[in-house]
Amino acid sequence: MARPIFVVDAFTDQPYRGNPAAICLLDRPAEAAWMQRVAAEMNHSETAFLWPRPDGFQLKWYTPKIEIDLCGHATLASAHVLWEEQRVPSEETIRFHTKSGVLTAAKRGNWIEMDFPAEPVAEATIPPALAEAFGTTFRYVGLNRLDYLVEVANEATLRALKPDQAMLAILPVRGVILTSKSAKPEYDYVCRFFAPLAGVAEDPVTGSAQCALGPYWAQKLDKPELVGYQASQRGGVLRVRMAGKRIALGGQAVSVLRGELLHD
Repeated sequence: MARPIFVVDAFTDQPYRGNPAAICLLDRPAEAAWMQRVAAEMNHSETAFLWPRPDGFQLKWYTPKIEIDLCGHATLASAHVLWEEQRVPSEETIRFHTKSGVLTAAKRGNWIEMDFPAEPVAEATIPPALAEAFGTTFRYVGLNRLDYLVEVANEATLRALKPDQAMLAILPVRGVILTSKSAKPEYDYVCRFFAPLAGVAEDPVTGSAQCALGPYWAQKLDKPELVGYQASQRGGVLRVRMAGKRIALGGQAVSVLRGELLHD
């Protein structure tokens, strides 16, 4: 049975920028092993699988190697596909049931705003592998249930760093968020994200990382609403608005491919 699949560039309004995610629409649950094989075949940082529930959609995310607990760009892309394919009325808020609880997405003009959990970090000691991987001075190192967050001196340093992926893969976390204050006035902060243990050397744009970056920079800059830029080769823009223990995570998306999976 053919199953529709799409590729959407998330956190951008331009094709072939932002972070591409594959989105597979199903009419019923699929086997985990099959979803993992499809994710490996698509070879994007994440492939999302979703199927209807009475009060929304079940949503699962896979890297080419593993299933993960939280993903922003593939959630944004999933909402974009559901509205674009008219599976959901454009004025309707979408509810996703995920490993991180119920997440929602709603249209806000040309942007999509998602309700995500805040994942603030606590200050942490610097593991030797982390220090060796980057080989630079850190202003701050924090840790939450998912990732390390590392602040470096400035944007120029952040952009120039070429971390040792083998050393990062030693760390028992999903990934490492690298951040600094932005050198440009239109952005509050810049970031990069590395997750070699999950099969993603450097993620182009990472929505879920903003769950840590939002609380961190909101407190540091005393601003409840922020604009971040992920300084990868493809680049992407993210809006973050603090809402207590949640964040409103905003982005744009562009469809670049639609097709069918032909094999179970």
